Amino acid sequence: MSEQSGSRTGGTAPRHHRPKPFAPIDFEPFAGGADPARVSEAAHLAAQALVRHGRDSGDPKVTRRLVKLADEQGLDAIAEMWAESPARSLPGALWRLYAIRAFTVQNPERVSVYFRAGRDIAQVSHVVAGAAEPPGAEEMKQMADAILSGAFEGEFDVALERSAAFCRVIALGQANIADGAEHTNESHASRLTHSSHKLVKTAEDLEHAANAWRLGELD
Repeated sequence: MSEQSGSRTGGTAPRHHRPKPFAPIDFEPFAGGADPARVSEAAHLAAQALVRHGRDSGDPKVTRRLVKLADEQGLDAIAEMWAESPARSLPGALWRLYAIRAFTVQNPERVSVYFRAGRDIAQVSHVVAGAAEPPGAEEMKQMADAILSGAFEGEFDVALERSAAFCRVIALGQANIADGAEHTNESHASRLTHSSHKLVKTAEDLEHAANAWRLGELD
């Protein structure tokens, strides 16, 4: 969702040591570290426990705490748990949900620009994503919270599909803006196009995860 490749989301945010807080489109895995098998097992167990805790509690306060987990613990902590996980796995899907919300909450104006630019092209995805009208900055933050809340108090596959639809609308918006900037700012257009392609891949991964969840195969 960023306008730059790599682990930046655009802007001048300070650099972090590994594990990095990734933008929603940047999912290159970390290299090295502990035994991959044990890391993977821990990631899956943590994801399963988190989802089960949220879905079993039925307490709106618990849901709010889970939604704001990255706010309180830092996106670094979420990345450390799950960023290495396969995209089409429970921890990988959770990582994407948290990362997309984090980027949206931190950059609501930019996201709203992309969303408005893509909503009329992707009308079905716009409806599935469920943004309020008009889709301004505050509405983007509310939608990001609502999507992640649905992972813990609604249907998990629906939350994944809503997030995927959101990614598709943003991707189309970025592509639309890139087309308009192609002759006036080629480098900016190129970054947006690259970001758009990555967001489409993220949407595909989330849609695959949603289908796997329905089949009881997402772990």
